[in-house]
Amino acid sequence: MSPNPPYPEFIKALPQADLPMAGVNGYILGAPQAQAVFFEIPAGSVVPEHAHGDQWGVVLAGEMEFTVAGQTRHCQTGDSYFVPAGAMHGAKTLSDCRILEVFADADRWKPRA
Repeated sequence: MSPNPPYPEFIKALPQADLPMAGVNGYILGAPQAQAVFFEIPAGSVVPEHAHGDQWGVVLAGEMEFTVAGQTRHCQTGDSYFVPAGAMHGAKTLSDCRILEVFADADRWKPRA
């Protein structure tokens, strides 16, 4: 068994997020108080700086450079991070990544129509 298997079909069957980046997939799991999204992000993708409510994430597979409030760190499989509400942040994937992010904004991403 691979140490980082792809998402199982029951996760891929969740509603897909309507994302502004080509090639990026996100599968939404929602609750009234928060939203979790299982992301698949290809190598070389750049997430432009932006801000919103609190966000916590963990890299399930892959590597990225993650910048929060001007501070960049290298994140890889197993690393987690927190972005406080209103902090500008962005990322660049160094390899194909699978990332789980949980947003305090329960409606952070809308399902794809």
